[in-house]
Amino acid sequence: MPLHELPDPALPELSALWHSRWPDCPPIGHMLFGDPDRWVRFHSLPNSKRYAHSEAEYRTALHRYDTVLTELFAGQEMYVTTITYVMDEGFTDLAPFDAHALNPGSRPWTRVREDDDSDPGCTLHIHVGRHQWKPGLLDPLLRAVADDECRSVLIMDTDLRRLYHPYDGGADVILTNTQERDTLKAAHTDWLSKHPSGQ
Repeated sequence: MPLHELPDPALPELSALWHSRWPDCPPIGHMLFGDPDRWVRFHSLPNSKRYAHSEAEYRTALHRYDTVLTELFAGQEMYVTTITYVMDEGFTDLAPFDAHALNPGSRPWTRVREDDDSDPGCTLHIHVGRHQWKPGLLDPLLRAVADDECRSVLIMDTDLRRLYHPYDGGADVILTNTQERDTLKAAHTDWLSKHPSGQ
């Protein structure tokens, strides 16, 4: 679907930094196409199982999310984005709750328009919060992501060089360089996909 960012973002300095780092992509998790030499994907559950069906499996998924986030952002502030989808006919969001409520203190950042010739268009309202990382901080949001109730979340350092996109089943991580990617990858080999592409 064609995507284009709408003008007049609420946080112009953050938008300018984003576009300097990622000029070919809006700040939408599933749209990121980073350098493959800096990217790695981790799965949330053993044997690449996609969804948790017990509290023990939720604990495993949250542990994996939180472990990598701690390795990326320990002692740092980071940005967290959440998205609300507003369809042209007025239907709001794909989830049964407000995703921004799971991103405390977040505020509007920018909007992206999505158009399709065969389906109604929609506007993606992107909010951003700034938080000091600690394990467990984002567990309600990450659990909603794991259940596919909340989509396209991004967690980023304040320089927008390290990006973490959790999704239902795992997380995509973009690091600053290949060496950093390889170090993180080597620390969690059991969480990697068995697919040759790493997906």
